[in-house]
Amino acid sequence: MTTAALQTVLTVPERFRGPAGVANGGWIAGTMAEALSDNRSAVEVTLHAPTPLETELRLEHVANTATLSHADRLLVEAIPVAEDVQAPEFVPFTEAARAEAGFAGWHGHAFPECFACGLREPGDGLRVFPGPVEGTDLVAAGWRVPFTVADEDGVPRSVVGAVLDCVTGWAHFRPGESALLGRLAVQVHRRVYPGGAYSVVARATGREGRKLFGESAIYEVDGTLVAAARATWIAPR
Repeated sequence: MTTAALQTVLTVPERFRGPAGVANGGWIAGTMAEALSDNRSAVEVTLHAPTPLETELRLEHVANTATLSHADRLLVEAIPVAEDVQAPEFVPFTEAARAEAGFAGWHGHAFPECFACGLREPGDGLRVFPGPVEGTDLVAAGWRVPFTVADEDGVPRSVVGAVLDCVTGWAHFRPGESALLGRLAVQVHRRVYPGGAYSVVARATGREGRKLFGESAIYEVDGTLVAAARATWIAPR
């Protein structure tokens, strides 16, 4: 017996871009995680190709897999993950906000229009600017959640994924450096609220050839874990 696929159409608005002309990888990962799971289980999302903007894409859900395709080309695949995603340790909000002064992107940003970490107007982009936390191997930022990213159910998992994504890259990048997200495992434990203040924390966990590895987390001001992610980036040749 075959399982019928549940199909919907997804179009990524221009606002949610990462590199010019394509979707932010974390936004896509969060969207796929929400399509696959409505609980606190982790979802691993693999980006096989850049996702175009303002284009009708096919989102399919078959058994325990969700895929995103354009015509016959597979763009993204999501599967559930049994184990919890590990999170870097908590950094208090005031300390995380101070770390933003060291954000490498101030001195050279490969993707200044990125929805999550780009230098966009307040309320349009998320403006998450992680910098090094003194005396640690962490980077962190204080995220002040704009009301403009919320819907009737609060802040969607797509936005949470975008926050968890870019910060893992900046755990590696020096000014002007870049890479593209290849895989993101996302686990959301509780809701994010518009207008709230959160600590965003990440660390680099290794490198293998062109692959860069990192982990990230979002914390409430009292140190409660909100969400965590494990990322693999692919550096350019």
